[in-house]
Amino acid sequence: MRDGRALVIGAIAWAAAYAGLGDHGWWAAAAGACAVATLGVIVGRRRRGAATVIAWLLAGTAAFASAAVHVGMVAHTPVREFAAQGAAAWVEATVDSTPVVTPGRFSHGVYFDATLRDITARGHRYRLRAPVLVLLPSTTGSVRRGDDLRFEATLSPSDRPERAAILSVHGPPKILQGPGPVTRATDRVRAAIRSAVANRSTSARVLVPALVDGDEAGLSNDLRDDFRTTGLTHLMAVSGTNLTLIVGFILLLARWAGVRARGLVLTGLLGVVGFVLLSGPEPSVLRAAAMGVIALVGMSAGGQERAARALGVGVLALVVLDPWLAASPGFALSTLATAGILLLAPRWRDALTGWLPRWAAEALAVPLAAQVACTPLVAAISGQVSLVAVAANLIAAPLVAPATVLGLVGGVVALVSLGLGRLLALPAAWCADGLVAIARHGADLPLPAITWSTGAAALAMLVGLCAGISVVMPWLLSRRWPCLMVAGLLAVVMTISPPIPGWPPAGWVMVACSVGQGDGLALRVGDHTAVVVDAGPDPRLMDRCLRRLSVRVVPIVVLTHFHADHVDGLSGVLHGRKVGQVLVSSLAQPVAGVNLVRRLLARSHITERVVSVGESTTVGPLRWQVLAPLQDQFPDSDSPPNDASIVMLVRVRGIRILMLADEERPSQALLRETYGTLHADVVKVAHHGSSKQDAALVDGTGARVAVISVGIDNDYGHPASSTLSLLEHAGMAVRRTDRDGDVAVVVDSTGHLGTVVLGNPH
Repeated sequence: MRDGRALVIGAIAWAAAYAGLGDHGWWAAAAGACAVATLGVIVGRRRRGAATVIAWLLAGTAAFASAAVHVGMVAHTPVREFAAQGAAAWVEATVDSTPVVTPGRFSHGVYFDATLRDITARGHRYRLRAPVLVLLPSTTGSVRRGDDLRFEATLSPSDRPERAAILSVHGPPKILQGPGPVTRATDRVRAAIRSAVANRSTSARVLVPALVDGDEAGLSNDLRDDFRTTGLTHLMAVSGTNLTLIVGFILLLARWAGVRARGLVLTGLLGVVGFVLLSGPEPSVLRAAAMGVIALVGMSAGGQERAARALGVGVLALVVLDPWLAASPGFALSTLATAGILLLAPRWRDALTGWLPRWAAEALAVPLAAQVACTPLVAAISGQVSLVAVAANLIAAPLVAPATVLGLVGGVVALVSLGLGRLLALPAAWCADGLVAIARHGADLPLPAITWSTGAAALAMLVGLCAGISVVMPWLLSRRWPCLMVAGLLAVVMTISPPIPGWPPAGWVMVACSVGQGDGLALRVGDHTAVVVDAGPDPRLMDRCLRRLSVRVVPIVVLTHFHADHVDGLSGVLHGRKVGQVLVSSLAQPVAGVNLVRRLLARSHITERVVSVGESTTVGPLRWQVLAPLQDQFPDSDSPPNDASIVMLVRVRGIRILMLADEERPSQALLRETYGTLHADVVKVAHHGSSKQDAALVDGTGARVAVISVGIDNDYGHPASSTLSLLEHAGMAVRRTDRDGDVAVVVDSTGHLGTVVLGNPH
């Protein structure tokens, strides 16, 4: 079949391009050229039976040769050599992507892709073209896409083969020349889109620009996580959906204006070009534009044969022109989603039309087909399978088009009249708020996603499962009651938190919750009751941990200090629970954390009290003494809030737990000097296992168990290898939340101390 052959062509080209991205060098390009010449001779003989095989070989050879050439152009350049040496250089480069602000621990930075055109290093000057990543140390200055810059930088190797180096800039760059007129015009439109929703909610301000032109600058990590969990990630960045909606709207206007035939084709092409220019001609945008065009062509042509041909040829063209796409997860997801929509959705829609209106069948079939097609790859990337994705996409579908189209219209009109533009963009803002609400509520469900192993066997099983679903789905969707029963069962699974066998373990006295890079701990008081010490950075993760422990009453919350990784999850503790009092540190810094805590407590009518050193508190079987902070001022501290953290020595069921917070080494030394040897059975290690540990304090506790609350693959290198060595040398069994998930300290009926770990529960 022709559509089958076209898909094979695309798959062969993709695989060949991926193979060509290996370290094959220029000889691979030469070999590819010889192969093309040989195949040309074969084609000249016109062997009809070999035509299909020859086409496949030509596609694979062209993709492989293109990939090898691109690899050679990046690898064989002086920039790579200078990067390997860590050389400093003066460079001239053109900004290729929209600069992105990235928050750091102590300051913000900016990064963007650029094309390096001139480099002077080690006494030599070269004029060339090399793709690089540029890192600016701060947000000072104004750098725009299209600027020509000159600056001094240190070169370092890149972990991505399509980049020749990473450039860390010294000081503010000098702008040699601003962007061209086209870039300036599109930047004005992008700014107008932001202005059109600037007076709306935070959700609308960040999501509408992301929907229209891929401007993701304002998207928070929490919002990204919510959209990822609910399968709505494609709405936050430029995708084929964006192009389909915008170009479809333009074609609708053109038809209304009387444009027909070739005029519509020209209008559509101009719409695609405008979309690319507005979003920026970056690889992700070009990929999205290509996939959107393929979807439009496939659906408008009618029939799966044309759709498959468009997809296969489109993939071939893309990987030949830009072979780096062959190794891009984003390209793979776009391709799989497009394939699902073109090849699966029509049959599923037709099956549903037996008992649903056509518009409803279409709305359900499209996200369902895209989700099934992408599920194995999403699981390979994220380690989870979303259970709410189809429902979330179905509910979100009516909001996406008006948010995108009216956001664009409002921005364009705002160029002339800001007031009218904001009025037109108002429905777009409402729809954006609705999309955010769907993502947040979907992610808040007890079981929005299930974890899935990224091992080869597990992923192969998932591929087989999705293939089986694709075969069975038309039969299921054509029958109303079986379909509704399956949907109802899935809804029950998502909305009812399933019990976890053996959790919480019998005899637990403390649990360190897996809340990411932060602290969130529970000390058991009794059935359904616990004292909470810190709340972690994520309300959802903290809430889920307490739900797993069946904690409904929290008589006291202790916030050791006001850093975000200890207080931002407080709303998760307050959610649906009876909370008594909140104890806080004497140092009200940083202000953002203090304001957040006080706002939440005022809303919930909960009192706050500053602790005093030496005070003792008894709650049920728990008894603790506050050991620190021992000072009010920290003039020489690297982080005063850390050094002002509350330290508690907890006694429960015959054991002692030393609960350190984020104290730096001098504060830990002051603890040791003030109290002498602090004996404990369990140590909650300070500052997520950073290298700043007072060895004498830690070793002197004589503890048998050390618990480290730390996030997976965090940016700080926690826990430090020196700290792990210190704990192991002291004879402590080390438990850490990044590897073990929730960590429970248990004391059995005989008084024996042990630990039980849950594994990664999310």
